Amino acid sequence: MNQWQRTPKLGKYLTKLVGTYIVKALQPITLWCIQPIRSWLYRYSSWVVVSLFLVGVSLSVFMAACSSGNVDNTSNADATSPRDVTLTFVSYSVTNAAYQQIIPKFIEQWKKEHNQNITFNQSYDGSGSQTIAVIDGKEADVVHLSLALDINKLVEAGFIQPGWEKEAPNNAIVTKSLDAIAIREGNPKNIKTWADLARDGVNVVTPDPRTSGGARWNFLSLWGSVTKTGGNENQAIDFISKVYKNAPLLPKTARNASELFFNDNKGDVLLNYENEMILLAKNGKKISYVVPDVNISIDNPVAVVDKNVDKHGTRAIAEAFVKFIYTPDSQREFTKLGFRPVDLSVTKETEGNFPKIKTIFKAEDLGGWNKIQQKFFDEGAIFDKIRAKKS
Repeated sequence: MNQWQRTPKLGKYLTKLVGTYIVKALQPITLWCIQPIRSWLYRYSSWVVVSLFLVGVSLSVFMAACSSGNVDNTSNADATSPRDVTLTFVSYSVTNAAYQQIIPKFIEQWKKEHNQNITFNQSYDGSGSQTIAVIDGKEADVVHLSLALDINKLVEAGFIQPGWEKEAPNNAIVTKSLDAIAIREGNPKNIKTWADLARDGVNVVTPDPRTSGGARWNFLSLWGSVTKTGGNENQAIDFISKVYKNAPLLPKTARNASELFFNDNKGDVLLNYENEMILLAKNGKKISYVVPDVNISIDNPVAVVDKNVDKHGTRAIAEAFVKFIYTPDSQREFTKLGFRPVDLSVTKETEGNFPKIKTIFKAEDLGGWNKIQQKFFDEGAIFDKIRAKKS
């Protein structure tokens, strides 16, 4: 047997050996492409060098093509169509109707300017309940809550950085309202002022301050109606005790209280936001209400939830959304639904839509929310003592 006869056999053996080891090494991911290569080599491998060369070239081309294809596709997708984004927005219950008008406008504007789709994951409930939900794991990117106290709780829990009040206009107050008293048609109980709520035989509906920010504003309005008109704190406690004695039910949220009063026909009067009364009237409810001349400015803050936007990569969109709800267009939407605007130009446009109030005080006039919480709503504080008297 001469050299030319031995070489093909040796070549076939070496080719088989090389192919076997390559297949074993790459079998988990490339078995489907190695087997044809090996079969081809069996038939056409007269020269060992040629066989090994072709194996190497085939594998290199295959791997390079797969790799470059993936990189190019991803790059093109990123360049031409930014990924869609979900923004989780949490607010207190009575803002719901306003945001059904505002959010679609923001989505449209963002799409036009950035060619990116935004889906809003929205949640509306009592402000206190929403605060607890965020702390317990509801990954809100933006919160619009009923009172600064709830934002401060998120600061204490590490979700929002201190100084959030300076991150948006107007000390981050984006909506405001006053307290109002809804009455039955014809005002059979002759309700005109806060003092009338303490009379015997007047059934009061108001939310629970332990779960509702609106209920806390109601409480402070009652308190200020005494202390801001010359009365002392003991007189205020006595007055509020009588009012809550007349309140057999304390619903979870301001919206729940409205449903109880209007839909279930419970109570003689309802304490709630002025904007809620206006909205109900716009929606066809036959409603009568009074806005007492001594009232508290119900200031509702907004904040970006720093911990969550950094986790989700949504800070730019969240901050843009907060900026958007301060625009005159958004403020007009709030005003249509009964909120008093914080934008001065819109305030001038709509000043005839709201009654003028003789005495308006703020939470800061009562010491600010940290002191208010400690004095009135902490466990064992004034509200708990008043509830204990009722029972």
